[in-house]
Amino acid sequence: MGINMSSYKELQNQIEKLQKEAEQARRTEVSNAIADIQSKMREFGISPGDLGFGMRSKRSQKAVRKPVEPKYRNDNTGETWSGRGKPPKWMAGRDKAQFLIRA
Repeated sequence: MGINMSSYKELQNQIEKLQKEAEQARRTEVSNAIADIQSKMREFGISPGDLGFGMRSKRSQKAVRKPVEPKYRNDNTGETWSGRGKPPKWMAGRDKAQFLIRA
């Protein structure tokens, strides 16, 4: 054949060595990028807030919804249902009005 085939173990060792080199190169590049960004931010007086960091998203600004109060109760078992979604099995084929919670 004439092609020099490396053994599986040799290839695994090469892969491990290359992965370590790649991770080190990544750490170095990230460190350089951070230093460059920080330098430009100082040079131009840019704050993290100017870039949108530290600002709350519109989704997180909404008030937290409280659970919906139950509207129906099975007096035999104490189970409740808010009236939203699929009705529970204990209501199947029955009139909702008989389970209505009256305050």
